[in-house]
Amino acid sequence: MDYLALYVTLKLALITTVVLMILAAPVAYFLAFYRFPGKSLAEALIYLPLALPPTVIGFYLIIFMGPRGWAGGLWAKLTGGSLLFTFLGIVIASVIYSVPFAVQPMKAAFAKIDRRLLENAYILGLSKRAAFLRVIVPNSLGGIAAAAVLVFLHSIGAFGVLLMVGGSIPGETKVASIAIYEAVEMMNYRTAGLISLSFIPISYAFLLLVNRLNEGARA
Repeated sequence: MDYLALYVTLKLALITTVVLMILAAPVAYFLAFYRFPGKSLAEALIYLPLALPPTVIGFYLIIFMGPRGWAGGLWAKLTGGSLLFTFLGIVIASVIYSVPFAVQPMKAAFAKIDRRLLENAYILGLSKRAAFLRVIVPNSLGGIAAAAVLVFLHSIGAFGVLLMVGGSIPGETKVASIAIYEAVEMMNYRTAGLISLSFIPISYAFLLLVNRLNEGARA
């Protein structure tokens, strides 16, 4: 079994989850509590990866992160290296691909909070930042945890986007889904089966956790 691919997959999923929990929280807060012109257009853009085929996202990420792209060109000037076919490149791709799975559950959790709690916090002199950390986050832990689980699961199953942006470099960009695909191509069904089997208990355990969190939120 390709343990190296499993390691890269889990590392990628963990980093993607941590990054998105930090970046998506303020976005979800803004969408949940503010009204502004073009809000529906902004939300549609954030959720666009849900509707687009992974290969379409991968293609535009290649353009964006390539040597002539904005991010790729800037990275090349700063470091002399390339974003494509690197672990950093697939982290960026994974984060963009998983954004909706972080924002949507957190926005829903934030929107359920009683506005009177926030009003009382402001009356007591808390700033919006302090109210977010001391009122919103503690009362939304179920939704935040559910978002983290969904992002993690989505990241470990990513294939098309990562293959296009990162290729299949062992120990660097070759994740488990790509290892399964390559094993099947070579008719190495034993390796493909073992890697596939390793996903089942991980995914099942995390789905059970999501269900428990949802049940706790409804209680």
